[in-house]
Amino acid sequence: MSKNVSDHLVEMLVQVGVKRIYAITGDSLNPVNDAVKRDGRLQWIHVRHEEAGAYAASMEAELNGIGCCMGSSGPGHVHLVNGLYDANRAGNPVIAIASSIHTDKLGLDNFQETRPDLLFQDCSKYVFTANTPKQALNGLQSAIQHAISKKGVAVLGLPGDIASAPIETVETAAKTFFTQSRIIPDPVALKDLAALINANKKVMLFCGYGCKDAVDEVMELAKKLKSPLGYSFRGKIFFEREDNPYAVGLNGLLGNKSGFEAMHQADVLLMLGTDFPYSEFLPTKVKIVQIDIQPEKIGRRAKVDLGLCGDIKSSIRELMPLLEEKVSSHFLDKMRALHQEVEKKYLAYVKDKGEEEFIHPEFVAYMVDKLASDDAIFTVDTGMSAVWAARYLKAGRNRYLTGSFNHGSMANAMPMAMGAALACPDRQVIAFSGDGGISMLLGDLMTISQYRIPAKIIIFNNRSLGMVKLEMRVEGYMDWQTDMVNPDFTKLAEAMNIHSWEAKSPEEVEPALRGAFLHEGPAIIHIYTDPNSLAMPPELKFEQMEGFAQSMSRMMMNGNFAEVVETSKSDMKYLKELL
Repeated sequence: MSKNVSDHLVEMLVQVGVKRIYAITGDSLNPVNDAVKRDGRLQWIHVRHEEAGAYAASMEAELNGIGCCMGSSGPGHVHLVNGLYDANRAGNPVIAIASSIHTDKLGLDNFQETRPDLLFQDCSKYVFTANTPKQALNGLQSAIQHAISKKGVAVLGLPGDIASAPIETVETAAKTFFTQSRIIPDPVALKDLAALINANKKVMLFCGYGCKDAVDEVMELAKKLKSPLGYSFRGKIFFEREDNPYAVGLNGLLGNKSGFEAMHQADVLLMLGTDFPYSEFLPTKVKIVQIDIQPEKIGRRAKVDLGLCGDIKSSIRELMPLLEEKVSSHFLDKMRALHQEVEKKYLAYVKDKGEEEFIHPEFVAYMVDKLASDDAIFTVDTGMSAVWAARYLKAGRNRYLTGSFNHGSMANAMPMAMGAALACPDRQVIAFSGDGGISMLLGDLMTISQYRIPAKIIIFNNRSLGMVKLEMRVEGYMDWQTDMVNPDFTKLAEAMNIHSWEAKSPEEVEPALRGAFLHEGPAIIHIYTDPNSLAMPPELKFEQMEGFAQSMSRMMMNGNFAEVVETSKSDMKYLKELL
């Protein structure tokens, strides 16, 4: 039987290490679907929404190095865009096939016509629409190399008639090249950095996701410099462990006082592998050094005094022999003591577990941390779910934590958990989903059900868009249209043939989590949490009070006295936390 473009496409995807495709088949994508079926080596995951498929593929790429999703003509592949934005900003190598209408229909404003080469330009490292069979296969090879080497999304626009076109000879590389370059900074820059560190007493390390392959080297550096070690949200799971004597926590919007103070009281701040986005939390009177494998990121968030290009593992190895060991641990001890005070405050929220249908989410996150396996993979929604993960999830032997940390999208946790559980079937996968996030892509719980994907989906049901509500208060607005009327997620799970557990009181939380974690298949844990549980960095408290006062004043001036009374009642706990 002669081969067509789709047959060769499948072979190339298999060769690069793709294990499965996340897609909804139809029209122009049918030739690829048929080739996948006949070949038999790739698993086709029929998602309910292409956005969920893009998130799942991104998660698979993050964990295993490559992922693949597809969308059919027009609306089908347009749905991929948000998930691909997230993958591209996270640096995950995803191959996206955007099938389209036949070539003889293009450019005539036909049914379901789009222009993939324009549509995906801003959310990819490479996008190309093929017009001939040869172009399609050459374009796919180029897409694969771009995704791997540039660490992001590569999109191939594939008209349906090209996908089914016969082609015997493939004039492109028969293999994929996974290049692993060792990048070290310029020797002169390393000497300058060593001189700066040696001349100052207080050095603070702030570590991001770029340190994930250099944990041992970072720890050795902290030991030699007696340095407090802080981290971004995406970097915390590699360093926030009980046996880390240098950890001082996060800084930023979800950070804490110790992470903030260590950065601002240092003489030198060494930012390692992080593109920390919250520039308002960075110091302005401290010498800042940034090391990153992507030099274009250096200095775009802070006033950097010295910037070096290099991978963190190699850079630290080259730097270590040039450094003098610090004698005094006074700065480290002071910041560690402050960090332990912060941790005690976090535990205070855990001791007060809440009440009926107002369970403290801090207690839930704390119990998840205690009950989860030592190599669990956590995915977290953007919003208040991310706050509880930032506060209470700790590193285990080989735990992993991820979310939409760069793109900041809702609804990411559940589809990411889907991809993680398929990519790593031997590891426990736990999603922190908000009720707002899970509702947005609710249909793909049926994908989890259909393929019996063993993800554990915790739904923090606070009956509101909690983070949005907080943002509105801080900015001086009366929160409006943030409340949610939710379905009974337990009954919904039953209808979808997914085992579920429910906790309406604090006493039911631990049994629900234990039961779900021990269950071999997919599980939903529906927990009624307190909508008034809020957590923000101490540095923003004055701004929060000011914003709240503005909101109250605005209502008074408008004569909304009933709203003032009602708001005062519901936000009493909020004011107590701020004070």
